[in-house]
Amino acid sequence: QVSLVESGGGLVQAGGSLRLSCAASGSIFRFMGWYRQAPGKQRELVATITSVGSTNYADSVKGRFTISRDNAKNTLYLQMNSLKPEDTADYYCTAGYGLSPNYWGKGTLVTVSS
Repeated sequence: QVSLVESGGGLVQAGGSLRLSCAASGSIFRFMGWYRQAPGKQRELVATITSVGSTNYADSVKGRFTISRDNAKNTLYLQMNSLKPEDTADYYCTAGYGLSPNYWGKGTLVTVSS
């Protein structure tokens, strides 16, 4: 059974940093990524990474966020620096066998205070 469990969310001041983790189990995935959903807004892509390390970022986080994965541990990470209040959202881990999501975690809340 596939499971994606996020951790690392919390409250941080603007300009601060957080590191999100997502522990995957039950399968090995070609595609993994982070999406986020702010209150009253649609879920949006943050960053994705393939099993060979090819990455993609939303323009809004380029230069501030870094996605990485440890294939041996089947764990996904998102290092978030220079956080802004507009980064406040529920962050969801996702994984898939192709190049799009098949599974989703339950999310972890990131709150950035001004």
